[in-house]
Amino acid sequence: MPNAIFFYRIARWLHLKKIPFLPKLIQLLIFLLYNSKVPPTADIGKGSFLVVKGVGVVIIDNAKLGQRCRIGIGCKIVGKGPYKRVPNIGDDVFLGPGSVIVGPVEIGNKVIIAPNSVVTKSVPSGSIVGGIPAKIIGSIHDLEYDILKNESYLDDIAPYMTTNKD
Repeated sequence: MPNAIFFYRIARWLHLKKIPFLPKLIQLLIFLLYNSKVPPTADIGKGSFLVVKGVGVVIIDNAKLGQRCRIGIGCKIVGKGPYKRVPNIGDDVFLGPGSVIVGPVEIGNKVIIAPNSVVTKSVPSGSIVGGIPAKIIGSIHDLEYDILKNESYLDDIAPYMTTNKD
């Protein structure tokens, strides 16, 4: 079964082409298959994906997510009354499983949000945040590894890579 983002991309294309009804039907399909709300009005950048096919993810209408974001299982990106603005998330952001982004916050680029954190304030680029409410607990520049690099993919294909020693 494809990832929920696959169905979102179809619904988003239909929405942008102003084709009525079908985007809402696909949104209902996403809800039925994945128990998720990924509306076609949300702007999710290229290369972004939903971990574990997007199970339990909720994204509010008109939210903006940058490119190459990783959205963990059970993640919530929601609004907060009386604000009309919704979360705006930068590029290369890792949203840990169960994390919640609330209100009109701005999340910078290359940010890591720890699992089960509740983000209620804007986060500067390059930060690692965690807790309830989330606070800055570090910087990605202090890490000895790149959390956005998919090493498991390299481990999976390594046995099939050969070197030619002619």
